[in-house]
Formats: sequence, C-alpha cells, structure tokens
Amino acid sequence: MSRFRSLLLPTALAVGLGSVLATPVATAAQATPATTAECDTTSTPYNYVVLYQPQTPQAEVDAELAAKCGSRVAYYPEIGVAVAGSRDAGFADRMGVHRAYSGSREVAHPATSEAAAMRAQARAEAEAENEETVEVVSTADLSTRQWDMHMIKAPQANAIDEGSRSVTVGVLDSGIEPTHPALVHALDPAASAGCNTGAPDTDPAAWAPTTSDHGTHVAGTIAGKDTERGFTGVAPGVRMASVKVVNDDGYIFPEAAVCGFMWAAEHGFEVTNNSYYIDPGMFYCPGRPGDAAAFEAVRRAVAYSQEKGVLNVAAAGNSGFDLANPPETDPNRQHPVDSTCAILPKGLDGVVTVSAVGYEGTKSSYSNYGTGEVDVTAPGGDRAQLPPGATSGCVLSSVFGGQYGTKCGTSMASPHAAGVAALIAGERPGMSPQAVSALLRAKAERVPCGDAAACTGPAAKNSFYGHGLVDALAAVR
Repeated sequence: MSRFRSLLLPTALAVGLGSVLATPVATAAQATPATTAECDTTSTPYNYVVLYQPQTPQAEVDAELAAKCGSRVAYYPEIGVAVAGSRDAGFADRMGVHRAYSGSREVAHPATSEAAAMRAQARAEAEAENEETVEVVSTADLSTRQWDMHMIKAPQANAIDEGSRSVTVGVLDSGIEPTHPALVHALDPAASAGCNTGAPDTDPAAWAPTTSDHGTHVAGTIAGKDTERGFTGVAPGVRMASVKVVNDDGYIFPEAAVCGFMWAAEHGFEVTNNSYYIDPGMFYCPGRPGDAAAFEAVRRAVAYSQEKGVLNVAAAGNSGFDLANPPETDPNRQHPVDSTCAILPKGLDGVVTVSAVGYEGTKSSYSNYGTGEVDVTAPGGDRAQLPPGATSGCVLSSVFGGQYGTKCGTSMASPHAAGVAALIAGERPGMSPQAVSALLRAKAERVPCGDAAACTGPAAKNSFYGHGLVDALAAVR
C-alpha cells in the first residue's frame, strides 16, 4: 500500500456539497513542500484528480500542486476538485493517496502482473463483444427494423410530441458524428466539448468521434431523425450536445467524467446519458487509497450537476452481475469488492440506472441487475431474441459514415430511458431532476419477473426490470 501522507480522509456524502469534507484540506502553506530539484521532469506525464475543500482559492491550489511536482490542468472550485498533470511518480504520495488518483497511470503501471492480465482480458472481452454486436444495415425503410422504438411506444409519442428544442441531452460518450444525416438537426456544436484531459475543449476536433462510433449510436437512439431512411429516435425534437469523455484507447478516466458532469451543470442540460463505467476499475471503493479520490471526485461532480437541474441516466452494465451481491474481486483489477464499492457513475445517488431487455421483452442475457440497483429497463437487444425474419436481435441506430447499424448492450438501453426523460422534461419545463426521475419510474410499464428464477420482487419493482419498461407515450400524456 502506498504511504498515506495526506492531512485529510474525505467522507463520501449522499447529497449536498456544503460539508463535502469531514476535515479541512491542508493549504499550500501548511503542506510540506517538495523542492523543484526533487521532481522528475522527464518521465511520462499523467493526469490526476485531486480533492480540495470546495471554494479553495485557485492560487492556493496552484501553489500546492507546484510544490508537490504537479501543475493545474483544470480546477472546479464549486466542488473542490482539481485535475493536475505530473511526471513525478511520487505525486499521489505527496498529495496523499486518499486525495489524488490517476487512472491513466494505473493502466500504465498496474500494481501487479495479475492485475494487468485481468484488465487486458476484460478489455479483450469488451472489444470482442462490440465486434459481435455490430451489423451495418442497408434496408431502405429502416422503420421496419426499429422494434425497440415500437416496444416503448415512441412512434405514438412522436405523433403527439417529438420533444422540445428547449431541452438539451448531453451525450457523455465517444463523440457524435456531426455530419450524420440523422443527427445534424439535433446536434448543438455550441454546447459540445471534449473532456478527455479533464478540462473542457470546445474545438470540434475535441468532441467529434475518432476511433469509436459508440456515442454516435447512442445519440441516434435519443434524438435521431432521418426522414429519407425512415429512422427516428425517441425524442427527435430535442437538442443534443456531444461531450466526449472516451479517449482513443476506449478508456473513460475519472477526470473526463468530472469534466463532463460539470460541463452539463454549467450549460443547463436537462439530461445526460452515460453508457459507460469509469476506468480502469469496474468497482471503486471509497475506503481504498486512490479509489477514494476517484470515487469522491465523481460523486461531487454528479451531485453538483443534479443540484443544477441535470438528470443523469446510466447503463447498468453488461457483466450479468447481481449488483446487490457483487463479486468479491473487481473483474478488471486485483482488489476486493465490498458493499461500499460501486460502479461509477451508475452506483451514485440520484443516477437513473437502466437494465436491458431483448425483443421478447425479457432481460438481456448480459444485463446487470439487482434489487434496489435498477430503476427502469429499456431495449438493449439480445442476440438470442431475434425479431421475425431478422438476423440480429440488437438495436438499430446511427453509426460512422452516415450509416446505420446494430449494437447490443445496456449502453443501448440507457439512451432509450434518457430520451423518454427528455420528453418528460420538455412537457414540464423547470421540473427538478428528482421529479423527472420519479415520473420516468411512475410512467414505466410494469414488467413481472415471470419464470426467471434469479428475478426477485413484484412487477412494480423487481431486480431485473426495476419499476418497469420506459414508456414514451405515457411520458407525453
């Protein structure tokens, strides 16, 4: 275990930012400085999230970071979270390992060879899953392939209300293809930003996709519309912002997520969709060195966004876990998991968690579930649940090159719920995210457990489907 040199152990609170920290963080003047001669200035630089007391002056933050071999990349005084860059391997120790964490450094320097092997296997499995679930579709009339939209009654809802242009959905993902015919009308470049460094960058090159069309697929489900091809998403009348948090290697590090949630809060988004979990771990544990800083930084950003009126919707995950009884060891790295640990951001208070169902309306084989863990369910597809005459049971949406293709996953389920939430927000301007979330659950179509032995609870709220299948038509009535 790394040495604990911090003067603070943060306490994770469920809500509010007024007393985020149990004990004040040391100021730069109080801290024991490291001389410039002690700093490594030649090794590979990594970015870290660093915790401070909210509203700590930026000058104090800059002074402490410089004294301990780092420099500011971004600072969010409202929540007391800095993003720092450092080449020095001892930076986290100097700051305190419960105050500072770098996901990118952990990827590059895993604690053990076994941890590296576990992560490599997890990434390989994820990549293989993505490859198997993609099928480019050339059907002239794509509406015949949108079984998912019919399942949640989106066409009937769109006949009444396609969504309000006053509502913006932030797509925190790998970027949205700005020229895609289904997305041009909805994408708002002025509200878009790249967040991979931890600091927002509004250059279109920073928020446009590069190596992954995952975000483009998600965006099409939320608000896509291509009249010529007959493709329509859940809420084609709303705006979307591309908030790029996935880097070119497919990782979503804590600083990128913090930046994304803060950007959503500062720009008045009504909804965000989060079809990911934060890397490189799957579970973050607030009592562990390193994890503590990552967990608290993201928790604060999510809580702040909610206080500013943002409803955050997230995918439950594709590991087939009972999240109420998680595995004893993180699948991505070698550390124990207990009841305090959570998959971020879905495991945080106020975040709407979405499981996946296939064409037959039953839980997708891969979908995570759990009593008290799932709020609602939505179509995510399942290769074993094929629509009549179809070769794929996955969800159709926009992909690279102005094309359309299918993907399976809770990543595909979550944007259906985000789209329905956007319809609710448009129908009821100014409604709090808590109230929108409550209506999303209340208006869901109840789904009983049926014959599934692992499913527990009544139709009104069970471990597979939460409060039920999201219902777009009910949302606009």
